[in-house]
Amino acid sequence: MTTFSFLDDYSEGAHPDILRALSDSNFIQQAAYGDDAYSTEATTRIKAHLGSDFGGEIHYVASGTMANIVSISSCLRPHEAVIAVNSGHIVVREAGAIEATGHKLICVPAVDGKLTTDNIEAALSANAHFPHMAKPRLVYVSNATETGTIYSREELTAISALARQRNLLLFVDGARLGAALASTKNDLTLSDIASLADIFWIGGTKAGALLGEAIVICHPALARDFGFHVKQRGGMLAKGRLLGIQFQTLFGHSNLFFENADYANRMAARLAEGILDSGHLLDSEPATNQVFAILPDSVIQQLKQHFDFYVWAKRDDDRSVIRLVTSWATDVKQVDAFLSRLVQL
Repeated sequence: MTTFSFLDDYSEGAHPDILRALSDSNFIQQAAYGDDAYSTEATTRIKAHLGSDFGGEIHYVASGTMANIVSISSCLRPHEAVIAVNSGHIVVREAGAIEATGHKLICVPAVDGKLTTDNIEAALSANAHFPHMAKPRLVYVSNATETGTIYSREELTAISALARQRNLLLFVDGARLGAALASTKNDLTLSDIASLADIFWIGGTKAGALLGEAIVICHPALARDFGFHVKQRGGMLAKGRLLGIQFQTLFGHSNLFFENADYANRMAARLAEGILDSGHLLDSEPATNQVFAILPDSVIQQLKQHFDFYVWAKRDDDRSVIRLVTSWATDVKQVDAFLSRLVQL
């Protein structure tokens, strides 16, 4: 039996416009290692969203874990540590990749999936016995968070201000930044993030690209020799053009990056509304393309016969929280089929 996947937002290949751009440019020779015309144009198009005073750099790598490893390890000296919430992606979903670079993760409780100024202050207070403790130096947030929530401009501004006051670097994991920026609850722009963060990245893989993430370095000191870090970590592709072409297309005149994210969010909203209409509960109000629903375990097992999704957490003796993720390619007929089956069970 064929099942439809709500496991993630990269089960499909790539948006047809990206495949077409890759095919059309296939026999056009270009310089290697990201020095191609497509990457240059992609950078120009992304910078147009970052504000007229943006003076940083943009580098392209193939994956989100690579973006996190290169970005975080390049910022820190051996004795410096990262503050992150205990549900953060680098904490629970990257196989200890950051620790493997030699940097301690200082984990604090999440508030609605997010880091707050209060728990940053608590982490600083609890990790200040120098030189006997690793020194907090970088603050890690993801937008959207691992649980699909987003940061407001007020929240991110407060974190940024505290980081600068306490000589910390602010790093934003942007695996689902498109979904966050396209959210109906969002009041941030790419320009805002560029002004508040020291370094962040824009996720292409979950926004319709075959693969690829764009690391945006806002802090001039962090940009110095960054290419060496990309190379040493294995992130510099000989055929860097493949990443450049995709971001050139995502940030082209059609605003494909934002259109794809908006569509994914609308499909998630459709799922969430239907789940509530069927008499079931949501674990949290969705803001992006992730829906966390509370369903009886018996219902989950029957849905699993037709749809793939994660059982996220046990809720009580006979109910669990499931995670449903939509994408730029989610078929609305499959959304409605899921809801139709849910009503019948």
